[in-house]
Amino acid sequence: MARKYSEGASKKVERALHEMHEGKLRSGGSGKKVTSRKQAIAIGLSEARAEGKKVPKAPANTKKKTKR
Repeated sequence: MARKYSEGASKKVERALHEMHEGKLRSGGSGKKVTSRKQAIAIGLSEARAEGKKVPKAPANTKKKTKR
């Protein structure tokens, strides 16, 4: 089975997590320090996507819908 993410994308995520642990990773909008592991991974994948690496499309809707 083929890899879902490219090697370059993995490197971007690894770098983002490393920066987060050092306290150097900042969010794009507000510039606040990133403390969430999930957010650091999302930033790494976003940067990889921008560079054209092989990364699946981001989900269109991440919020759960509630039934009424």
